[in-house]
Amino acid sequence: MGLICSGTFERIIKHKSTEDFQSLPYICTLLNSSLWTYYGITKPGGLLVATVNGFGIFVEAVYVGLFLIYAPKKMKLKTGVLVGILNVGFVAAAIVVTQLAWESETQIGAIGLMCSGLNIIMYGSPLAAM
Repeated sequence: MGLICSGTFERIIKHKSTEDFQSLPYICTLLNSSLWTYYGITKPGGLLVATVNGFGIFVEAVYVGLFLIYAPKKMKLKTGVLVGILNVGFVAAAIVVTQLAWESETQIGAIGLMCSGLNIIMYGSPLAAM
């Protein structure tokens, strides 16, 4: 389990509780991996991007699944709603809009812009807490 399990999840499994951990970072990372995988699939020559982030989807889905198993009922509900909105709804909306609204090059640019914006927010947000 140590290969794909961070220290946080080793602790969650060991204590059979999510304690005070939040699910949002894992949900956002799953969203990020999903969008980058879509970008890699859409962009010609983007197989490496799709492959790496496809593995990221797998790992983050395992993390979110473990979180849902060990979270208290209230946190399970909150996490489930966030997964539904961000990882299902937002990704589906992004795919539908980019497929229907734009031609190939503009579509790839729009997806890349979305992915890059999400990366900036994800990796910049810890700085806001400082």
